[in-house]
Formats: sequence, structure tokens, C-alpha cells
Amino acid sequence: MRVLLVSTYELGHQPLHLASPAARLLADGHEVRCLDLAVEEWDADLFAWAEKVAFSVPMHTAMRLAVQAVNRLRQQRSDVPVAFYGLYAGIGADPAHRIVGEYEDELSAWVSGSVSQGPVVVDLGKTSYLKPARHLLPSLDRYAKLEIGGERLLAGYVEASHGCRHRCRHCPIPAVYDGRYRVTGLETVLADVAQLVEMGARHVSFGDPDFLNAPRYALDVLREVSRTFPGLTFDITVKVEHVLDHSEIWEEVAALGVVFVVSAFETTNDRVLGLLDKGHIASDMSAATKILQSVGIAVRPSWLPFTPWTESRDLADIMQFLADHDLLVSTDPVQLTIRLLLPEGSLLLDLPETAAALEGYDADLLTHIWRAARPAVDELQADLALLAELGGADQWTTIDAMWDRVMPGSDPPARSDRIVPRLTEAWFCCAEPTTLQLAAVKRT
Repeated sequence: MRVLLVSTYELGHQPLHLASPAARLLADGHEVRCLDLAVEEWDADLFAWAEKVAFSVPMHTAMRLAVQAVNRLRQQRSDVPVAFYGLYAGIGADPAHRIVGEYEDELSAWVSGSVSQGPVVVDLGKTSYLKPARHLLPSLDRYAKLEIGGERLLAGYVEASHGCRHRCRHCPIPAVYDGRYRVTGLETVLADVAQLVEMGARHVSFGDPDFLNAPRYALDVLREVSRTFPGLTFDITVKVEHVLDHSEIWEEVAALGVVFVVSAFETTNDRVLGLLDKGHIASDMSAATKILQSVGIAVRPSWLPFTPWTESRDLADIMQFLADHDLLVSTDPVQLTIRLLLPEGSLLLDLPETAAALEGYDADLLTHIWRAARPAVDELQADLALLAELGGADQWTTIDAMWDRVMPGSDPPARSDRIVPRLTEAWFCCAEPTTLQLAAVKRT
């Protein structure tokens, strides 16, 4: 079978969720090609070649863009079987075959014709993962790079595990995995990192939803990868509570090459943190920041500042928190604009506090629509989102403009000259796609 795997967006990374299933399909004897519409043009000949086409949709932005791409594909070829696979594959009403969770077994079965097209399948079974087929993808120099010490270094992306043992209500992962997680396996991770290093990577992002879901396994992976590839640097994603619960590991983690940690702070409003079931409060964020900074690991917090329960003062509190902890330099402006998404199946839909704010479901936006209790909060979000999208290369110019919008008349803090490692892709998995992203898919 001739199979085309398509990605629309994977946070600026070379798409692992093309390379990993491609390896499985190649091993099963299929012809496989990959197309990453985030960096490649629409290829009508490639779509004409394919007998089946599957779209990777690991996040909301990817699903929104994939729906548009599928609409265009059907104008070219109405007969070709189509599938969505990934975390967001289950949302929406498209008649394509849709595979959620650990998708590789089911995707292989669909390509082989042993399952019919149409239903939504959720698979959480354990799978043996092969070394991803990265030779089918564009080169690393077309993707996000690590900025560190005045240099831009090629960066790769791997996952040591999938799923999460936590059930944060706003996150799409627990709606699918329900507190379960699956490890990729040390050998597979090592083999994947080896080929990324061969392709020129000098930095690797571990994209696990939480790197410390299985702490002993995660540390074994980090130790072995660091030992095998000395000089390689890393970033990981870790919950606030895990930073605190495992405070004894961070000096070693820094020595192993981790240069920054992404952590979902979300908000400084403790009531909202409770509704989200985050497992931490604002004071915990301060403590976690101090632990990481004390060993030289930069903190890159992610935020969810706009929810139905956001209060007028919350954005000012968040920005003041960032200033007090010297984190403005670590914050991509888009983080201060994120608005809660409520896709089908969101655990937040079970809360009466959510129901009171809902105004219906938007099938095009793939989310339930809500309004803040105070109209000024929604107006603020729209203004900040525009500032983030139109902002230039100078991060501080955008931050200053946001500070002025949030706290007019208050002098912004002095611009930090501290150099903080960061990836050059600033967009975020739970953000709406930008108008530029949507236009690019229509144009391809």
C-alpha cells in the first residue's frame, strides 16, 4: 500500500509523529512518504501517488490546520481514504477514520485494510516502538533551533513516554489516557537520539507531557543519553509538584545537560488552579523556580491566563510574578495570551462552574465557546493576542506593550540582560492557530 503521512504543525519540531508511524508502516511492507506542511508546499503529485493518506494531529492547532488540508485534498481526490491520528483525532465530525491514543497498531491495521473507515478508535495498548524513520523528513535546519550563548544550534525532539498519570482538567491528555502513560523504551530513545546527532542536532527536547511521570525510568534515560552523547544539551517538561517532590535530583539533572525546564504554571489565581486540578498553588511556583534557578536550570513557564474564571487583576498579578522572579526574559509573549480551549471530552465540561460560562459549541473552531464573567477580561485577551501575533523579533518590545496594556501608567521593569536558552519557535500547543498559519494551509 502507498501511504502518505502528513503533518501540519508540531511546535516547530521535525515531526516525530510522522517518523515514528512511518517506521512501523515500512516494517509492515508498505511504501511510505511524508509531507510536513509546516515547512513544505502542498504537493499535488504526492497526494495523487497515495492510496491512503493519514494526518498527524497531536495538538489543537494541528487538528484545525489538518481539517482545512483534508478539505483541499478532497477537492483534488474525493475517493482517497483519509485518517486522522493523534491526541486530537477524536474531536470534530469529519467522517475520516480517527485514531486516538497509542495509534500505531490501529494505523497499521487501517492501512492494511483489516479495519474499515469511519469510527473513532481509542487505543491505549502497549506498543513496541521502532527507531523513527527520520530519513523521510526535511532536514533539521528547517526547524526550531536552540538559542544559547549567542549561538543557534540544531535541535531534535524525542519522547521517552506518552500519556500522563495526572488528570489536570484543562489538559486534553487525561481525557484520552485517564491517568495512564506508556514508555517508549530506552533502546528506542537512544537509537532516535543517535540519528538526530548524526543529522547535526546539538540539543534535544524531551517532549513527554511530564518527564517525571516515571522518575526512575526518566533519570535512567537522561543519564544514558548524556553518557552516550557527551556535550548534548536537553530541555524537559515537568509539573511544579514534581519539581518540589524531587528536589534532590536537580543538581544532577543540570550536570547531565538539562539547560531549561518547561513547567505549566498556568495562573497565579489559586481558585482557578484548584478548578483546573493542577496540584499546585502560586507559592509552589515560587518555590519550584528557586530550586531550578539555584542549580543553573532556566525556567520557562507556560501559562493559561484566560479562563471563564479569570479576574480583572489576574494578568497584572502574573506579570508582576514574572518580574519578581526574573522570568519575563524567559516568557514568550504568546504565553500571556492563551485562552482556555474546551474541546469535546474536556474534563472541565463536568464542572458546574464551566457550564455557567458556556455559549455553545463551534464546530469550525473545535471548541466550546465561553465568555468571561467580566467583558473587560475578554477584551484584554483579544488585545494581548494581537500584540503577540504582530510583535516583531524584539521580545521586549512586545512585553513592554503588554505591560502597558495590562498596567497602564506603571513603568515596566528594566529589561534583563540575562541570556536564557530558548527554542526559536514561540507558539504553543494549546494556542489557536494564527491567521498566518491558517492562510499558509489554504495557500499550499
